[in-house]
Amino acid sequence: MSVDGVDVVEAIHPDSDSSLLHEMMIGPPETWPLRADAEPRRVELSNNFCETGCCGGVFVTIQRCGGLVVWTWENTDDDSRVPLPPDSRFDADRYDAELDRFVADHDWEEPVDAAARLLARELVALDWHRRWNCLPPPWSLGVSVGGRGEEAHVTMEFVVTGLRSYTLSVTGNEPVEDQVRRFVERIDASDPRG
Repeated sequence: MSVDGVDVVEAIHPDSDSSLLHEMMIGPPETWPLRADAEPRRVELSNNFCETGCCGGVFVTIQRCGGLVVWTWENTDDDSRVPLPPDSRFDADRYDAELDRFVADHDWEEPVDAAARLLARELVALDWHRRWNCLPPPWSLGVSVGGRGEEAHVTMEFVVTGLRSYTLSVTGNEPVEDQVRRFVERIDASDPRG
């Protein structure tokens, strides 16, 4: 996480585990953890390879204040050797544009990453979770990359009476769009609650 050219998470929390996954940014913009609104949003940026409730982590509270986006830093672990940076302030229009640019950049994607992104988009368009009353897990849209290479697959988790999932194996033998379309047609035609 770079602010003004400095990797602030590495500086504050060296050798930590990033808590932000690209799959958290594949849903609609209002679900993106780094999206700034008038209502403050607390976001975990890194942890100690453990639950933050146990071992702590680095958090930022993001809030839109007029023409600015303000990040307020917080470190909840016991290591206070490195002081927290002061609040970070960004021009709101430039912040939104940079976030949009980041989310729109698909050059790095492998087919399985593209499948996750396309599946999330289709689920939103179908209003699948609400229509079937199967809520996504609270931490994301429930779509995640579960493997790469020959084991490449995308997992779609949802909550009925407990956590359930569907899995889409992704191959390099045909266009990803076709694989996702068939998968969506299959899950859309059957009741996941049964």
